[in-house]
Amino acid sequence: MSCQPASRRTVLRGAALAGVAGLGVAACSAGAAGPGPATPTAPVDLGAPDAVPVGGTKLYREDRLLVAQPAKGQFTARSAVCTHSGCTLSKIEDGEAKCPCHGSRFDPVTGKVLDGPAGAPLPAVPVRLEGGKLVAGPKA
Repeated sequence: MSCQPASRRTVLRGAALAGVAGLGVAACSAGAAGPGPATPTAPVDLGAPDAVPVGGTKLYREDRLLVAQPAKGQFTARSAVCTHSGCTLSKIEDGEAKCPCHGSRFDPVTGKVLDGPAGAPLPAVPVRLEGGKLVAGPKA
């Protein structure tokens, strides 16, 4: 078997493909999760508590939070950032919070993983009523 040096065209084609692949990875990882940590580092005003149905859950996608009201006046919150690859969960359907990136599914109240590839539950976030509004994250 003889070893011939790669042509200039082959080298340039390989470099171009590597660059395109790198851009694709960067676009998927940066755009999916967005900037910032998985849980709030400052208080987040979520508005009126009646936006969260009793016995249900509301996804605050822009704030990357899931808020549940298992019983009237009792609220729990979880990060809406998938623990597998950092994508923001896209919807709550059939009682499950779903990740659009790799298909992980979570219990929106407990944060428990229902189906992987995620292996860790969604982290809990403190939530409270303040001045008639739901506020998630640490106290100011």
